[in-house]
Amino acid sequence: MSHSTRRLLTGALLVLAAGTGVGVSPVAASAAGSAATIDVGSALKARSAPTLTAKVVGSLRDGQKVTVDCSVTGQPVRGKVRTTATWDRLSDGSYISHAYVRTKAKVSSCTAAGPVAPRDAKTATFVTGRVRSADGVVNVRTGSSTVSGVARKVANGATVKVSCAVQGARVAGTVRTTTQWDRLTDGKYISHAYVVSPAVKACPAPVPVPAPAQPALTPDQFIAAAVPGAQQGWRQYGVPPSVTIAQSILESGWGRSSLSATDRNYFGIKCQNGYYGPHATGCHVYRTDECTKAGKCFETADAFRTYATMARSFRDHGHFLRDNKRYGPAFTYTRDANKFIWTVWKAGYATDPKYYTKVTGIMATYNLYRYDTWK
Repeated sequence: MSHSTRRLLTGALLVLAAGTGVGVSPVAASAAGSAATIDVGSALKARSAPTLTAKVVGSLRDGQKVTVDCSVTGQPVRGKVRTTATWDRLSDGSYISHAYVRTKAKVSSCTAAGPVAPRDAKTATFVTGRVRSADGVVNVRTGSSTVSGVARKVANGATVKVSCAVQGARVAGTVRTTTQWDRLTDGKYISHAYVVSPAVKACPAPVPVPAPAQPALTPDQFIAAAVPGAQQGWRQYGVPPSVTIAQSILESGWGRSSLSATDRNYFGIKCQNGYYGPHATGCHVYRTDECTKAGKCFETADAFRTYATMARSFRDHGHFLRDNKRYGPAFTYTRDANKFIWTVWKAGYATDPKYYTKVTGIMATYNLYRYDTWK
């Protein structure tokens, strides 16, 4: 066999990973990629993602010629050629650390190459996107919100299969600032703020499930139900019960708001970065509209705390006020309900210029002062 024939056959054979039986086929250099040579002591593992913890999908030998499609940023590796966080994506979609690669050609960035189209656009039920992140790994979550559970993490340059798009929490990412979240083919979600992809179709609207009818409480019934939790809040945190009850009436519309009817949240208290305090049971994401001072409005989503009982919501109201330093001066007046709510309002609790008047008016109209337990 001639030397030239041996070289051609060598370039066409599969190279098996030691002990795994998995091979990576070397591909001839072309205009679509950069020619490179593997420089490793024994064998170099090819992986499914640019990290040493990703699944091994093959193995390359020392001196093997490969074609590098593009490069991404992944886990830093100290190799024979260099120490780097750059990983090379080969033409078969696998990744190898650039720490073991020699090439004179300039390797382009995968993110600069633009989105990857589906293999069969006529039959594909998804589009393929690529993660672009200057913030490290990106969370794939169980829902379209930053407070939803983290299902897994994906690295910069990783590909994702996007089935459709939904609206969710607003995210400022590397690619854009958006409320769009991409639903992946496994049912999980990633913010479109970190994804480069072709146009993504909207997910079908969920079939609404009618909420069970709740009998409306009369004012006397609502107040009677509110008293135990409000008085417990006073004993635990020092907020006058008359203030707590009046604020709940004003802010929940006598318990008829969606937040109170669905989640027993009578004060509109939100989750902060997934934290929901000692009294709530979790967070519920609601879509809302917000407007800038310039009058530009946009859809966003907020996560509000959920409670098992009305009393828990009332106690959390006390905890919320006591835990926020801006309302600290109000606790000088824990036995003076009017001065207490005045100080809370002046500290920025509500922007409504008539908020104090409305709250104290409710307190007087329904004689809520009788529930202030220090009397």
